Amino acid sequence: MSRRPTRRALLAGAAAAALPLGRPGAARASGEERHGLSSFGDLKYPAGFARFDYVEPMAPKGGTFSTQIATTTGNQSFETFNTLNIYVLKGDGAAGLDLTFDSLMTRALDEPDALYGLIARSVRISPDGLAYRFSLRPQARFHDGSRLTARDAAFSIRILKEKGHPRIAQVLRDVAEAVPEGDEAVTVTFAPGRSRDLPLIVAELPVFSEAYYRTRDFEASTLEAPLGSGPYQVGRFEVGRFIAFERVRDYWGADLAVNAGQNNFDEIRYEYFRDRDVAFEAFKAGAFTWREEFTARVWATGYDFPAATEGRVRRETVPDATPSGTQGWWFNLRRPVFKDPRIREAIGLAFDFEWTNQNLMYGAYTRTASFFENSDLKAEGMPSAAELALLDPFRGKVPDEVFGQPWVPPRSDGSGQDRSLLRRADTLLREAGCTREGGQLRLPGGQPLAFEFLDSTPVFQPHVQPFIKNLSLLGIRASSRIVDPAQYQSRLKDFDFDVVAARFGGSVTPGAALREVYGSRSAATPGSQNLAGIGDPAVDAMLDRIADATSREDLTVACKALDRCLRAGRYWVPMWYSGTHRLALWDIYGRPAALPKYGLGAPALWWHDAAKARRIGRG
Repeated sequence: MSRRPTRRALLAGAAAAALPLGRPGAARASGEERHGLSSFGDLKYPAGFARFDYVEPMAPKGGTFSTQIATTTGNQSFETFNTLNIYVLKGDGAAGLDLTFDSLMTRALDEPDALYGLIARSVRISPDGLAYRFSLRPQARFHDGSRLTARDAAFSIRILKEKGHPRIAQVLRDVAEAVPEGDEAVTVTFAPGRSRDLPLIVAELPVFSEAYYRTRDFEASTLEAPLGSGPYQVGRFEVGRFIAFERVRDYWGADLAVNAGQNNFDEIRYEYFRDRDVAFEAFKAGAFTWREEFTARVWATGYDFPAATEGRVRRETVPDATPSGTQGWWFNLRRPVFKDPRIREAIGLAFDFEWTNQNLMYGAYTRTASFFENSDLKAEGMPSAAELALLDPFRGKVPDEVFGQPWVPPRSDGSGQDRSLLRRADTLLREAGCTREGGQLRLPGGQPLAFEFLDSTPVFQPHVQPFIKNLSLLGIRASSRIVDPAQYQSRLKDFDFDVVAARFGGSVTPGAALREVYGSRSAATPGSQNLAGIGDPAVDAMLDRIADATSREDLTVACKALDRCLRAGRYWVPMWYSGTHRLALWDIYGRPAALPKYGLGAPALWWHDAAKARRIGRG
């Protein structure tokens, strides 16, 4: 769950797969050593490439990159942390821990889903596509100088499947075994019918030291810095306030092509604030120096402080070519109050996006309608023949709307209290069997129609309160509760909420990880990302089609079909999105002239510019 797509594809499914089962030519290619993998076999960079095109190979080393956590993975929280173990369910994990671990392969940010060798120098795929043999680099080392071997890689896969965070373990259920072959090769075998993207998810898993965990509980919530092998290691930290990572000066992989021009800062530091306004004041004072601005009001009116007007803090807008993800208020369908989709739709009609956008967000956003906004995976118009071929088996089992124009949230008159939409909502509620007694709406069984918005931050309160006011006009008793971050994470893990605001990052090549967000199995798994509790056979079938797609064309068709099913389900009240990154930074940074298409590359590709820092008095 994140406000932006995560840096790694581990949980969001951003990186998809290797040679899929049934792909033409897969058997022929499978006998060859490959330096990289991608969803459908295509790679931009040849074997022996020197560096990625988007990096600055002569970027200087030094300085500090300081920011806030803007994406989460595993058990991480935006507001605080109390553990340095982010790969299990227990605790609130600290930001940046993925910097300390290397993986078998790593992403190229100018390709939709390609991976190239990091710990692994190459991979060989069996003819049936069920076994991947990764050959490891003999120079790979952990930070204590011990050799990283195939036994460590195999151990890591097994332990994450057995004891990792449910979001990880669920994705890895079709890993049959991981077997080391001496020190320099590990073979990962997958169950028949495994998803297309599972081999690449495995290739991006963090590699842990087996020897280190012989004397430690992998599932423990701990403040002991883990033993890693990545370009950074844990430095100073203060629980709930900040954590810093120090560049490993003798990092074993510094000279690899996939690392050229990267990992340039001596220190990467994450600051924590429980209040967004307090965080902005800290940025203005220079307590941290790189910020992605997610609040349109602040972007429009907040940058009139001296450092900004004098040019010491600069702003830039960078296009975002990745799918925008899904941000909205999610109904917990495990609650009886939300069982009827007509009630869910009626609740959504009380949210006036047009008024909210103009009065609270300076017209900066576009209303989200699709689960694949800002991409060609979005369903539009009538379903194509290929989409109908997937959907037709479910006629009579899904709303008829699935076979027509996809649902879009209606446009209001912008008054903040659109009477026509509220009348539509009232009609839906009556059709669902709701009645009124003394101004209070009651469900068919007689219980009051009441629910609570849960959050750990007041950032959405200006948006929620007008929403609640409109709901009261319908006789719906809604309220809002702000709890501390630890309680919030605990309640999310246990699905102990009515409605919650959340955003899930999007992917250029969605795969099996979508099951974690929308699949029936994950709906009953504590700690999963299926917050809504979606359990629909048609949705599951489309998820299977996505996971097993053997071409980008098939993937696009399956995603559009899934989009139609999800939109017809009224599982959420969609919020908004923007196709850009809004960046504010103290003018001490350099970056490549052209950023990669599929990411900002921060902090990996950026660097400290000493001349700029001296010019603004921060040298």
